[in-house]
Amino acid sequence: MISRALETTRPLIDARRHQIAVSAPEEPIWIEGDRTRLTQVVGNLLNNAAKYTPEGGQIRLTVELATPDALVLIRVADSGTGISGEMLPKVFELFTQVDRTVHQAQGGLGIGLALVRRLVELHGGSVAAHSEGPGKGSEFTVKLPLLRREAVAEPAPAAPAAPAPGSTARRVLVVDDNVDAALSLAGLLKVSGNIVETAYDGQQGIDAADRFRPEVIFLDLGMPKLDGFGAASWIRSQPWAEDVLLIAVTGWGQEDVRTRTQQSGFDAHLVKPVNFAKLSRLMDQHRSAGRKSVG
Repeated sequence: MISRALETTRPLIDARRHQIAVSAPEEPIWIEGDRTRLTQVVGNLLNNAAKYTPEGGQIRLTVELATPDALVLIRVADSGTGISGEMLPKVFELFTQVDRTVHQAQGGLGIGLALVRRLVELHGGSVAAHSEGPGKGSEFTVKLPLLRREAVAEPAPAAPAAPAPGSTARRVLVVDDNVDAALSLAGLLKVSGNIVETAYDGQQGIDAADRFRPEVIFLDLGMPKLDGFGAASWIRSQPWAEDVLLIAVTGWGQEDVRTRTQQSGFDAHLVKPVNFAKLSRLMDQHRSAGRKSVG
């Protein structure tokens, strides 16, 4: 898993001329889970380190056993721009934007960390971030449960990281002109067992909604061609959309904007960064209670 993650991130690491050190026990370490998803976890952390570390910096990947707790610890540390104490609690939330020069040069919002946390939690683990502050680098630690010793001789088939779409799956549409944001939220929703489509402006959003007929729609507000307010008004006017859960996901939190979202037919207004657990609760409330104002 570690080797595959290194292979996928090596081009970015090499392009930025980083020095990377890898340390891991020689003996095999067994965990139970989805190899592809766990490789994605480590890959996202390595990508994050490469993006936030100036050229020629250092990245360290270590794997170690915490035997008394039956855990494996995967640490990714860098000599990069660090994270302020104010931002540390927020780095795993959706759409968190940290004002760091290297990050701005690389593009994106760093929101792959929200997906990291979701995937790790689905495997019964946890992830934490640590930094001494701006300019002092950062370290991310993933903790995953070890496979029971008696199961190692004949490992069971890998458990999926998320339920396959079935009776509990929701049809969800994500509309955001920031492609990274849309794809990251879509990824989180997919690993939670939903059927997800994306669109990247308001006009694409209403076209996709009319074709896909989603049960839940997440709409950004400030988009080209047609903004989220206009898209919401059109969607809500369609007979098929009467029971659709329509949620604004935006950087705008002013009271007048909230009033306008309500007038445009939105059921809820979430301000970025968004906690995925809160987002999931809104979807669960809508399923159990039917369409109504939920936030």
